[in-house]
Amino acid sequence: MSGVSIIRGAMKLSDFLVSAYLQDLTNDECLKRPAAGANHALWQLGHLIVADTHLVEACKPGSVPPLPEGFTERYAKENAALDDPSAFDSKETLLQIYAERRKLIDDVLAGVSEDELDQPAPEAFRSKFPTVGSVFTLMAMHPTLHAGQWVVVRRMLGKPVII
Repeated sequence: MSGVSIIRGAMKLSDFLVSAYLQDLTNDECLKRPAAGANHALWQLGHLIVADTHLVEACKPGSVPPLPEGFTERYAKENAALDDPSAFDSKETLLQIYAERRKLIDDVLAGVSEDELDQPAPEAFRSKFPTVGSVFTLMAMHPTLHAGQWVVVRRMLGKPVII
């Protein structure tokens, strides 16, 4: 099995968790925070989309189209504390953009060689993610860092256990 195949498989697993944990939450439920100071799912979804785009563009410039105008600013860290639903896109819209972006990244990854995975990461990421492959692995696994918070929200709301 190749490194590209492993990363693509990890991405599919992460995407399954995003879908499974958020599928039955309403927009209002996606604004619930698992703890004081934690981020809600709507901001987190936007953040994942922005981060994916930034990371893939750093490794493979020009490989994906830009996000819609104003999207990156709407999901900037300064807006994470907002609870106003009108400040964010709907869960449905975010999940659609997320799926579209992940497909684009998967397509980019499918064309990456094993040698490219071993190349040094862009300088800004190198201290924690030394190779292009480790940056792509970060993209694949990043959603799992947020999924744990969604599980807590699901428990707070009395939703069924998914996994």
